[in-house]
Amino acid sequence: MSETVDVVIVGAGPAGLQAAVHAARKNASVIVLGRPENSAMHQAHVENYLFLDGVNEGHEMLETGMKQASRFGVEFVEEDVLGVDQEEDGFVVRCENESFQGRTLILAMGTALKKLKIKGEKEFIGKGISYCVDCDANFYRNAKVAVVGNESAAVDGAMTLLAYASEVHLITSELKVSEGMKKKLKESGVTVHEGTWVKELSGGIALEKVVLENGEELSLDGLFVELGAKGAMELATTIGVQMDAKTFSYIDTNKRQETNIEGVYAAGDIAGPPRQIAKAVGEGCVAGWYAAIYAAKVKKEQ
Repeated sequence: MSETVDVVIVGAGPAGLQAAVHAARKNASVIVLGRPENSAMHQAHVENYLFLDGVNEGHEMLETGMKQASRFGVEFVEEDVLGVDQEEDGFVVRCENESFQGRTLILAMGTALKKLKIKGEKEFIGKGISYCVDCDANFYRNAKVAVVGNESAAVDGAMTLLAYASEVHLITSELKVSEGMKKKLKESGVTVHEGTWVKELSGGIALEKVVLENGEELSLDGLFVELGAKGAMELATTIGVQMDAKTFSYIDTNKRQETNIEGVYAAGDIAGPPRQIAKAVGEGCVAGWYAAIYAAKVKKEQ
């Protein structure tokens, strides 16, 4: 594990980058974890952001933001986050190859829930289809389950399910994870179906069968859809961060972007609508500012 820093930020989008800049400008040591290409802004064409005229490419704006933050001493680690743990003196964030410890934590990784968009998916949501291994694994004890996805969330989810389910499959068209994760997967008890994808779902009251594009059929009790990196729900709920009571889709924060967990802040899309870059940048500014102040206080007391 690396040396403890003042602020660990999960998410390299506009909220995370602005939080990094403001925290670093207040003399905090800052690490940003995540891949900028996973930000919704990466594919965006931006023309409604103040001070920028015409149509601007989102990926170019992100590159500029990373360079700016780097000039202030911010460190970037372009790996997916697998989990967060709270400890007595801060928070430990587990990535694909390394863990990072921070006195404070800013969650800024967006909320987009990626779906398969295939036949049967909508009908079986909550009846065999889940989008959160960490949330729902316990409901599938001694069951036959599968995870579909190509990235770290899918691999980590499949290995997590080994402690609960009697049978675990991973369906992936192409594994896009580190060699270390590939080795762990190979040594685990997960059955891997590589080079194919889920084509169709079927069942009665609940999910019963998954048909793959290669023609293979799996009799399953549950299918976990994990497309991309770990989302807000998975990471936040494991340390007790409170989501909104009505939709359970975003994190409750106050005007300082503080959550119900001391030392944890949230900014951007995961802090609720509207999902706009301007809002994300503003909330990132506030979160970075107050996280740096809190970290300085903690460091002084240690």
